[in-house]
Amino acid sequence: MPATKTPSATTLVDYNAARDIVWGQCRSPFDALGLQQRDGGWLLTVFVPGAESVTCVTADKRIALDRLDDHPGLFITAFAKPPETYSLEAMADGYTWSFDDPYRFGPVLTDEDIYFLGEGSYKRLWKALGAHVMTHEGTDGTHFAVWAPNARRVSVVGNFNVWDGRRLPMRPIGASGVWELFVPGIGTGEIYKYEIIGPNGEHLPLKADPFGYGSEHPPATGSVVRDIRDPAWSDADWMKTRADLQHIDAPISIYEVNLASWKRAPGNRPLSYLELAEDLVDYAVWMGFTHIELMPISEHPFDGSWGYQPVGLYAPTIRHGTPDEFRALINAAHRKGLGVLLDWVPGHFPIDAHGLSEFDGTHLYEHADPREGFHQDWNTLIPNFGRTEVANHYRSNALYWLEEYHLDGLRVDAVASMLYRDYSRKHDEWVPNKDGGRENYEAIALLQTTNTLAYGEVPGIMTVAEESTAFPGVSRPVEYGGLGFGFKWNMGWMNDSLRYMEKDPIHRRHHHHEMTFSLHYAFGENYVLPISHDEVVHGKGSMLTKMPGNAWEKFANLRAYYGFMWTHPGKKLLFMGQEFAQSKEWNHNQSLDWHECDDGRHKGVQMWVRDLNTLYRATPALHVNDVRPSGFQWLEANDADASVFAFVRIGGVDDPKVVVVMNMTPIERTGYRIGLPAKGRWREALNSDAEAYGGGGRGNMGGVDAETRAWMGQDHSAEVTIPPLSTVIFVQDN
Repeated sequence: MPATKTPSATTLVDYNAARDIVWGQCRSPFDALGLQQRDGGWLLTVFVPGAESVTCVTADKRIALDRLDDHPGLFITAFAKPPETYSLEAMADGYTWSFDDPYRFGPVLTDEDIYFLGEGSYKRLWKALGAHVMTHEGTDGTHFAVWAPNARRVSVVGNFNVWDGRRLPMRPIGASGVWELFVPGIGTGEIYKYEIIGPNGEHLPLKADPFGYGSEHPPATGSVVRDIRDPAWSDADWMKTRADLQHIDAPISIYEVNLASWKRAPGNRPLSYLELAEDLVDYAVWMGFTHIELMPISEHPFDGSWGYQPVGLYAPTIRHGTPDEFRALINAAHRKGLGVLLDWVPGHFPIDAHGLSEFDGTHLYEHADPREGFHQDWNTLIPNFGRTEVANHYRSNALYWLEEYHLDGLRVDAVASMLYRDYSRKHDEWVPNKDGGRENYEAIALLQTTNTLAYGEVPGIMTVAEESTAFPGVSRPVEYGGLGFGFKWNMGWMNDSLRYMEKDPIHRRHHHHEMTFSLHYAFGENYVLPISHDEVVHGKGSMLTKMPGNAWEKFANLRAYYGFMWTHPGKKLLFMGQEFAQSKEWNHNQSLDWHECDDGRHKGVQMWVRDLNTLYRATPALHVNDVRPSGFQWLEANDADASVFAFVRIGGVDDPKVVVVMNMTPIERTGYRIGLPAKGRWREALNSDAEAYGGGGRGNMGGVDAETRAWMGQDHSAEVTIPPLSTVIFVQDN
């Protein structure tokens, strides 16, 4: 049998392809680089700019490649029969290095992956796109995949290839718009970006990975390879029981936190996730909260955005540590019985050049028309939810946080801005929907499908909408025409009640029903009562400075108001610092003023909130019927002259009832008769005027006994003392 003749390498070279490689214009690198069958032989083509020589190392020989002098950096050799495997060795300036050829590896993404990517039904999109540390065809490395359908060429760049986009061009996968490349030898910690040539041949600014698991420390903007496989969870007990703890009948009291400014380490350094896993978790548990809610921790370039202008939706911000360290924070919270919610921002993204804006040289993620695609209020871009792949990106991201990080729920930011095409726009600045209306059908569908996916795939979670309009059915199931959220922020209650509290008590009689109006709609949605960060920024002052009167009256007003909040139907949310009545407005650049807790007045508010949480959690009447009219009854809603309010909270049939009495004037009310829904002893469970909270110590000597005297529509009643600017809570003794 005659020997197989090795063809001449130079006769096999496609010089047009060689030129495209050297000039960085190669769209299909696997058609030009690596081993290619040519005219009955095989050609190995390697591009190593700056190398003086390249050697192919096979199982039994070393073969020096020929250098193409008219195409700098290109080296070739021919084979009659291709080697089963090989590695490469290059030399320059007396230095030799070995590496595997990225262009000898087959695709990682399968036909099934590509089908679901194109269909927009890839539930766990982060498992296909992004950077994944793996072993592929027996070799360790990282697989990169990115969606850029209108690009002419996409390359992965980093220190590993001196940020030269010619060296690692990616493989386009059919008509999917996805580009992929397995790069051997790259592991966790590597910084990378994508170099994209747009549809008109223009080099775009280097792009961070939309699906990157990690990022550099700002102001640097590179993505970082992170291996998030094999998490070390030990929260199985929590995960099994959290469905009951997040039900509409459960006590839910949320502590909203900005991780960067809750507390600072010496030198004004933000705490790490691991430090927060101890300090923050222990504090929230001690305070009696059931949940902490984290303001957005997706990677964001600007500290002053507080995370609300995210670039890396799949990357926990490196400001506090790595993804696994973020998991450690969640794990620590769960082990101590504390749920964790994440503030999630799908409604807009910033215009930063390294982000999603004109990602492949076109309006890929955002609308092209600024009347649809530009947020005038925030100088941000609006996602094109009508595009299948974009909607899939956001749905998948919601699932990502819930599954990969065991988060217990998502609070969705700025839902109102998503629901309406004319949000914050003049009449000629928006585009109607297909029916001529203002509703954003695509965003509505996105919210519905996201909620359906989240509740369907992750047992026990909760979603919460920050929605400030009267849009119907926000917390109604999708199958009944709703948006499918578990809960909705009650912005009406917040605005009305704060407006009332800010008034001097002498004028409150004229605004009495700003405190009662919320009960007209309190059961139309599953509500959370929020006093969030939005109420203590941008010159609005702190909760304490909103209150009228002298120093004593300010603290008394605030305690009385929190008493109203914790006894009003609805779950609770309080922003950090407000639990101890921080004097100054929140400043994201520094720690809360923890030293104020050494002041008895501030400490008193803190202990009042702690005791409210304790009573709220232990008393079914205060939470099991939060979303049902049967859980609330007015006793006195119309005593505007005295600024007194009284109501009953009702739980199950056998649960002790709760009677709440509020006096919103600085005048003590003695001998004030209130109706009681049952006979017997009514224990004074909490009184905001107690000396322990910084009050005057006035009250009812531990409780009152019901008399058989009809009053306020009840068969029983009692005379009570209502201290000035106070909330008093009576619980029926069994």
